[in-house]
Amino acid sequence: MGNNYELYKVFYWAAKTGSLSQAAKALYLTQPSVSHAIKQLEESFGVALFYRNSKGVELTQEGAVLYSYIEQSQILITLAEEKMAALKNLESGELRIGGSDSLFKHYLLPYLESFHENHPGVKLHLHHGTTPEVITFLKEGRIDLGVVRMPIIDPQLDVRESFQLQDCFVAGAHYAELKDTVLTLDMLLQHPIILFSRNSRARMTITEIFQSYGYSIKPEIEVGSVDLLIELARRGLGISYVTREFVSKELEEGSLFEVKLNVPLPPSHVGILTMRNMPLSSAARAFVKLVQ
Repeated sequence: MGNNYELYKVFYWAAKTGSLSQAAKALYLTQPSVSHAIKQLEESFGVALFYRNSKGVELTQEGAVLYSYIEQSQILITLAEEKMAALKNLESGELRIGGSDSLFKHYLLPYLESFHENHPGVKLHLHHGTTPEVITFLKEGRIDLGVVRMPIIDPQLDVRESFQLQDCFVAGAHYAELKDTVLTLDMLLQHPIILFSRNSRARMTITEIFQSYGYSIKPEIEVGSVDLLIELARRGLGISYVTREFVSKELEEGSLFEVKLNVPLPPSHVGILTMRNMPLSSAARAFVKLVQ
């Protein structure tokens, strides 16, 4: 037995109002349509669901049993509709974003703050990781979108280019004699180099750049965070390869200076990753729009 949901809806309103005419009014139907729907239900169950009285209709014993179940389902449907409306209007829900510590701290933080101010009911979940880890999070359904360095070529992903970054080499006071010198790559490699870990996109990028000039860059120190790259350079342990935008404060105050090279370092781009052919939640769409 598989009665149409619309029949149960008519039954619910007739029972709730105790009137076929009131049920018809609530559902924007004619009274004969309401009577026909109830008759269909009664025939399918083989029992009477209502009997008429002077005020309208009243549930039979069998009708009361059915109503006890239909009422619960109607309440759940109403709650579901309200929940969906809240999600659409960003009054509730969640937003799960993957990215590196450095991108969260130095780039995404203002956008996260703005999003939270505009949509305080949406819970934010931040998943930290390298670019390969973020891609894995996305494919496993653990995040809604990822923010990573490009290029990313993957047929399963949609990539929206977001903004541009410029990487550079920086040093502290210990290397002050290099401040006004333009170095060749040979000259640079005579000093200890500090780089991100091997599986980071920034590390891959600088390795590829040096290889294009016929050099192999081997770091003296490998670290896993921008903060360590900055601090180790400030303390004179070597020359760090960092994103210029992430050390603007240190460059401005003079605790670090940019090491000039005789070859250009091309800019890098950051992209927003989402799964191809997968619809974004309202929260994820709003965040992507905000960032772009």
